[in-house]
Amino acid sequence: MIAEDRIHALPCWTGAIEIAPLPGGLSNANYVVTDAAGKHVVRFGQDYPFHHVFREREVMTARAAHAAGFAPAVRYAEPGIMVTAFLGARTYLAEDVRANLGRVATLMRGFHREMPNHISGAGFMFWVFHVIRDYARTLDEGNSRKRGDLPRFLVLADELERAQKLLPIVFGHNDLLPANILDDGGRLWLIDFEYAGFNTAMFDLAGVASNAGMSDEESFAFLTAYFMKEPDEAIRRSHAAMQCASLLREAMWSMVSELYLDAPGIDYVAYTEENLARLDAALENYRIKYGILKS
Repeated sequence: MIAEDRIHALPCWTGAIEIAPLPGGLSNANYVVTDAAGKHVVRFGQDYPFHHVFREREVMTARAAHAAGFAPAVRYAEPGIMVTAFLGARTYLAEDVRANLGRVATLMRGFHREMPNHISGAGFMFWVFHVIRDYARTLDEGNSRKRGDLPRFLVLADELERAQKLLPIVFGHNDLLPANILDDGGRLWLIDFEYAGFNTAMFDLAGVASNAGMSDEESFAFLTAYFMKEPDEAIRRSHAAMQCASLLREAMWSMVSELYLDAPGIDYVAYTEENLARLDAALENYRIKYGILKS
């Protein structure tokens, strides 16, 4: 069945429906569906074990995030499809994140604090340095065009991991591209929970900063807003290192996607190179400030 036929066959609609594509996903197909009850988002997605993505866990997290007050309601779900409420909210761009540092920090702090009260079933740990190492195995086995760079990536990951300051475990979103933050004019929302799981707050804080292209001054203000006090030198170093790790993981995500995904209109090779260029810039900035951390 084509996507439109599958959508028509879902049992959750009230009366006739209209279907329109919702662009923007790097690995999933999304549609806006209008019926007599209003507008809804239909999200298609299968399990991607090579990306540690399992849709049953994503649906559970989306429901938990709604119960905690951070995400739209899940109206219906079956294997491979999730239907959520359509918020009609504005999707953030990088400049929106930078213009709303305090609001985004408050959103993150609340999400990290409240989500563990609503998560059910077996806990999932997202540790970016494990993900990088596992991606390296996947890329090696798949004979990736970047196979020769893997030893260098792994050495870098080890260094960036050693730079991390110990922090409490929270429940993180772990994929904080600007487009996963929505603004309805009154409050902020989060969407897309494929990678959500227990982590330290630093990965979300670094992901927000690196994906929004924050300056050092903006990152300092963002960390201050999140922690509600100025960050010490160890936190600042940890954050800078984790931004590099976030970009390395995003680049390696794209390398794996080059092998195993084929989303319409997505150029994974170009996305890989874009993130590697961003990693080089972030790493240069990190080296200037902090040098190389020896084992």
